[in-house]
Amino acid sequence: MSDPVQKKISNRIRFIQVVLVLILTGLGIKSFDIQILKAGEYARRAESGYSRHLTIKGERGRILDRHWNKLGATLDALTVTADPIRIEAPVKTARALALLLEMDHQDLAQKFSRNSRYALVAENISPDLALQVRALNLPGIYFRKSFQRFYPNRDLAAQVIGFTGKEGVGLEGLEFKYNDVLEGHSVTIRVRRDGTGRILDIDRKKQAELRGNDVVLTLDKKIQLFTETALEETVRKHQAKSGMALVMHPATGELLAMAQYPRFNPNNYREFDPSLYRNRSITDAFEPGSTMKVFTAAAALENGMTPTAIFFCENGRYRIGKYTVRDTHPHDWLSINHIIAYSSNIGAVKIAEEMGRQTLHDYLIRFGFGNRTRVDCPGETAGTLMSPERWSRIDTGAISFGQGISVSAIQLISGISAIANNGQIMKPMLVKKIVSSMGQDIQVFHPTPVRQAVSPRTADRVKHMMALAVQEKGTGTKAALAGYNVCGKTGTAQKVIQGQKGYAKNIYTSVFAGFAPLQNPRLAVLVVVDEPQNKYYGGDVAAPAFKDILAQSFNYLSIPPATGSMVAAVTDQGEPL
Repeated sequence: MSDPVQKKISNRIRFIQVVLVLILTGLGIKSFDIQILKAGEYARRAESGYSRHLTIKGERGRILDRHWNKLGATLDALTVTADPIRIEAPVKTARALALLLEMDHQDLAQKFSRNSRYALVAENISPDLALQVRALNLPGIYFRKSFQRFYPNRDLAAQVIGFTGKEGVGLEGLEFKYNDVLEGHSVTIRVRRDGTGRILDIDRKKQAELRGNDVVLTLDKKIQLFTETALEETVRKHQAKSGMALVMHPATGELLAMAQYPRFNPNNYREFDPSLYRNRSITDAFEPGSTMKVFTAAAALENGMTPTAIFFCENGRYRIGKYTVRDTHPHDWLSINHIIAYSSNIGAVKIAEEMGRQTLHDYLIRFGFGNRTRVDCPGETAGTLMSPERWSRIDTGAISFGQGISVSAIQLISGISAIANNGQIMKPMLVKKIVSSMGQDIQVFHPTPVRQAVSPRTADRVKHMMALAVQEKGTGTKAALAGYNVCGKTGTAQKVIQGQKGYAKNIYTSVFAGFAPLQNPRLAVLVVVDEPQNKYYGGDVAAPAFKDILAQSFNYLSIPPATGSMVAAVTDQGEPL
């Protein structure tokens, strides 16, 4: 081979060698750049393709009755999400989903057209609906576990419990009041996905630790049911506008039932009139009628009068200036005992006139009227009680028998319970304790005395007066319960004309408040019926419901009847024989 040819071949070999060296050098430099200099960046890019940060939230805590029965709980649900990059046909996918989920397909198509790895489609869908979505087998559409609030007893205690909104935030009732306590905690974690974009793991233990706290109530589910059933039957029977009923343990102030009718179902609250949402036992004030005579009598006894003190009741008509006070049945001379038993308006006025407006006002305040009780419910009213300087003579008389003053149901049952509890008024209790997700007590609430409204002796005398009201010739005989000494007081109040002065004709509020047994009161019950038709006296409308609630509750609680006679005899002095 000639030298020129060999030289040419050698030059080519050297060129190839140089090129190979340069290529290998370039590959080495690139490898060094990728594996060493930019290793972190490429690792992050790879990680972002197969993992992402996700904010998870623990489920909402439970609302439980005193025996740990669920009143408000959380169910597992499913949330539909999307990975827009993996959706092959955004418009077609959007149309298919929109038809099932009842959503705007254009909004969905816009979400699916974005250059992102995550889009929220629908939250908390039912398992049945989730199965229908899965059956479409749409690329880029995924599911993750979520939570949905559920009320297993439907409308039971609905106004007390309240409900949560779409975002799981409490909007009404205790769900609103204790939202910060019940709400689950949130944390952002990194989760991995497989090649199809499905989430591989979520720390279940971490999710359990994030669950909200439980709220344990004083309510008893069964007594709540007895109360709601009796109240509904009464409202329907008398074609009334609405009704309220409460059951309290007098010695502790614990509320065992807080009912109203009409009710609503918090599982689908949007289908009901928003006026049904509020807890009217707390938020609404009404004129209590003759139930107020109990407190007028208590104030009189505390200031030196005796149960046998007598007053002339004017044979049913008593003029005060241009006004006339009337009794349903005319009476001449009545003792305080019988003024309460027969519910004489004129007798109550005469007691108040002798006692004086300032004294009456002071004792109404001592029983809690005119001030909020601070029960654990939002929106509590203080009612209305004018300062005594503004009372005219007719105001003093009217307030003594329950007109010209407005009270809430929670105030009234607290006052009645104070008579049962030896004159001591207790703060109403609705929440017993708050318990952590791990079952540990975080906060425990105890019975709280507010003040001694009247002396135990005065309270005992008034109890016996209330027992007379339920016995023969009293106005509350339909509340009598065989085997038990029942104490009670009727109330029938004309309703004020809204936006005007004076009272409406033939529109009443019917009330019955009382407790039993006389010697050791276990339960206090209040029934309020708004605008009953045909019959309207508290003794005819509210007293039978009181009896029904008391009878079922005593049977459930195994409270035995009194030994000996069915009903203890009571002297005219208001003391047992």
